[in-house]
This record gives sequence, C-alpha cells and structure tokens, in this order.
Amino acid sequence: MKRYDLVIVGAGPSGLSAAIEAAGYGMKTVVYDENSRPGGQLFKQIHKFFGSKEHHAKIRGFRIGEELLQEASAAGVEVQLESTVTGIYEDKEVTVQRKGHIEHVKGDTIIVATGASENMVPFGGWDLPGVIGAGAAQTMMNLHGVKPGEKVLMLGSGNVGLVVSFQLMQAGCEVVALVDAAPAIGGYGVHAAKLARCGVPFYMSHTITKAEGTDHVTGVVISQVNEKFQKIPGTEKHFDADTICVAVGLSPMSQLLKMSGCTMSDDPKRGGQVPETDEYGETSVSGVYAAGDVSGIEEASSAMIEGRISGTRAAYEMGFVSEEDEIKELTKLKNDLLSLRRGMFAPGNKGKKIEKTEEGINVSQNLLTKGYLSEAEIFRYPGICRKKGLHPVIECSQNIPCNPCQDACKFSCINVGKDITSLPVVNPLAKCSGCGMCVASCSGQAIFLVDEDYDETGASVTLPYEFFPLPRVGDQGYARNRAGEIVCKAEVISVKSSPAYDRTNLLTIRVPKDMAMKARFYADRAETKAETAGGAV
Repeated sequence: MKRYDLVIVGAGPSGLSAAIEAAGYGMKTVVYDENSRPGGQLFKQIHKFFGSKEHHAKIRGFRIGEELLQEASAAGVEVQLESTVTGIYEDKEVTVQRKGHIEHVKGDTIIVATGASENMVPFGGWDLPGVIGAGAAQTMMNLHGVKPGEKVLMLGSGNVGLVVSFQLMQAGCEVVALVDAAPAIGGYGVHAAKLARCGVPFYMSHTITKAEGTDHVTGVVISQVNEKFQKIPGTEKHFDADTICVAVGLSPMSQLLKMSGCTMSDDPKRGGQVPETDEYGETSVSGVYAAGDVSGIEEASSAMIEGRISGTRAAYEMGFVSEEDEIKELTKLKNDLLSLRRGMFAPGNKGKKIEKTEEGINVSQNLLTKGYLSEAEIFRYPGICRKKGLHPVIECSQNIPCNPCQDACKFSCINVGKDITSLPVVNPLAKCSGCGMCVASCSGQAIFLVDEDYDETGASVTLPYEFFPLPRVGDQGYARNRAGEIVCKAEVISVKSSPAYDRTNLLTIRVPKDMAMKARFYADRAETKAETAGGAV
C-alpha cells in the first residue's frame, strides 16, 4: 500500500492550489482525478476573472489552469488522472479505481476537493436530445471546438448562465432568449449587460413549459410565473430553437465526505448538503479537509484560496511548517478570501434584496430585470462622466470584488480605492492617454473610451470586442445601445489587438455626437434573428 503525507481528491482549482501549497512545504502529495486532464472547470473558462492581482484578476480561466499545472509540476506534485476515488475509510485509507483495478493508498491527511455537479430541472420534453447543461455546452465549445447548436435558449441567469450565453455567441450560436423564474437576474450585471447590448432578450419571472420535438429539440415554449412560481395561463411564448441550455445552479459533490463519517448539514445558501468545517476547512473527522465547491458553491477564485488555506493548515498539523510561518500565511490568505466575500454578491447576501450600493446609490431595477442600465439611471454612478476630449466611461454599477481597471491606468483616471468592492470612480481632471488598457483589463467588459469631440459632427467610442471575424477599418455598420437596439449608423475607424490586451480587441467606431453616450456595441447588420423571436403561442 502506497503512503502519502497528503492525498487530494480532485485536480480542479482548489485541489491543485492545495497541492501546490502543501508540496511547497515538503509534503509528499498525490492528487487523484477521474478526468483525462487536470484543471477542473478552469480549462473551459475562456473569460477573464474578477478580483485583484492576488486573485488572478483579468486572467482567463484556462490561463490560470496552465499556471497551476506548471506550479504543481515544479513543486513535485504527483497527479494521477483517470483515477476515481471510490471510498475513504478508517485510518484515512483511500480506495482508487485505476486502469480497471482497485488500488489502496494511505494518507496522513486528506483534502477532498471534488467540486460540484450541475442541477437539472424537469419540464415537458426535458429528456430530448438538445437539452444540455451549461457545463456540457462549455465542454463542447471550449475543449472540443464543437458548437452545441445553432439556436439556443438559456435557462438560468446566474453567472454560469450569463457567461456561457456569451460564450455561445462567441462560438457562433444564436442565443434566442435568456429565461429565469426568478424576478431578478442572479449574476453580475456587467455579464448581463454584455448580452443585452448584443440583442439577447431577458425573460425574468418566466420558466420553460415544454421543449418541442420528437427525436430532438425543435422549439421551446415558456410561460410567465407568479410570485409563487406558478405558471400563468395565457402567457405562453414560443421560440424556434434546437438547443436548450440549463444553468440552474450547482450541488456540492460531497458523497465521499459523508461516506468518511464527516458531520454534514443541509445548507441551501451553500448549495445543498455540505460538511461542517472549521475556518481551515477541516471537517469533524480529524485530518480530513474540504476545499472549494464541495464545501459551498462560490467562484473559482475563492476555491483556490480555500485550497491554499487547507494545504497550509495540513502542512502545519503534520509538522512541515512552523507556527509563525503558518500564522503569517493563513492571515494573508484569510484576508484575501474575505475581500472576495464582500459586496452585493457575498455569500451572506444570498437571497437578500439589495436596494442600495455601498455608496448609497439606488440599485438599477432595469439592470436586474432587463439586463441593462437605462438612460435615466446611467448618470447615478461615479464611473460615468462627460468632459472634453477622450475619457473612460465605466458602466459598473454593482459592488463586485474587482479592481484591475485601477491598476491598468497609469494616469490616475480611475480609482477604486482600498476597498475592492467599491464602485470605480472616473477622475474628470485626469488626462486619458487613450492606451485602452482599462478597456481590455475589465473582466466585465464595462469600460468604454469616449470622445464626444472626435470631429465637427461625430464622436468616437472605443469598446471591447471579442467576436470573429474582426471588423476592418472603414467598415460601415450600425451601433447598438445598451438595450441592444440599433440607434445609428457607425463607421469602424480603428481596430487594435495586442498581446497586452489578452485577446480583447479594441474596436473604435465613429457615431453622431448625440450617440456618444448611447452607442455601446457594433453590429454589421441592422437586426438579429433574436429580435424577431418570442412570438405568442
């Protein structure tokens, strides 16, 4: 029987982070994962992360995965793939199914980082080919280069539903609608705004009545629901679609922890049945830890820090690190984790109706129900200003833990301050260089450069653009507003791509002067098919 100082189950962001930390202190560490490649969900995530430098902010998920694998290899971590841990028994004996047989290993400590699985919701026709989870769609697109469908309806408005919807569009799919039974959008407003300005309609307080088709999905019928989530007769709407993507939450994969005798609790705010742990992730079974989504659903940034906390604590308990160094490291990690657990989307705020920002500004109800800031609301926020010459406009209206825009600007045009969840403020007295680094670094694509005095009759708007093919200088198209409506003609006057922008292209369009604070997306044609969908049944 092989023996290790530390056995980790799961090679996702939390498991790899724990392994790197523990191995760095000299622990003999092995990581088991049932998949054919390590990294968990990170390698499906092509979007940029929120947070700060310490949290891998503005770095795309798959890049973070590559960094973790390199660090794990350098630290001497043993990673065993296509290896399913089938049980954790007394004295920390672990059984692993590999290559058609069962192996027994012993760990002095164990960290379970098995992550979470997608939830599903039943409706008429939900078993038809074409009904898939959002994670499955990401796997098809971002790992295998396969389009999940041509016309997709997304069910679920949390961050997963919003992010995957945008990625579906990047892959060339048409997102005909985003539907959610909840009365308000559950994910970040900046993610919703990206979809809205592309013309994707939101149907809040709606759910799927049935999927149409015999041997595959050919259409979808949705219905409005009341405050008790009961369908309202006569409110049915039909959409042509060949794919229904479901993003209705995640459930911790905590079966191994329960099997090992850990005390469990049912906590809806954390995703379901989770282990009871202390501040280091240690369960009621001494030497067995839980890290990442298996102990409560959060963002990957939090999962990585939780893994590092558990790895450090395990190293201390086994005598691989001094108490002084452990206290120093854990204090820093806990502060980092605390900074991510603040703001409107903090775990403690789940289910609460937030009516004002930390600055006392009324929360945009239009954003919560339709996915975009209305013109009447936009000037409430400190990231919006009007001035002569080129300047940034930051349409970030929620207290999200994120500050790359502040670090990106070397001319003090943007300030977030010490509190990472504060709304960014544009300094009207600072002179913008036009470098565009703030636009490219914004993980929510919520920053634009505006020059209302570009020429005698026109204004210029520089916006983030992550679609192919790229427009060319001189192309004549149309500008969409925040609601995705065509508002004017637009001419492409600049297209910039740079390694420093990390695949976020900067597209500058010329529009009439009175459209400078309205034009927020470029389209090469005047309408999308999504705008003609959603007819009554």
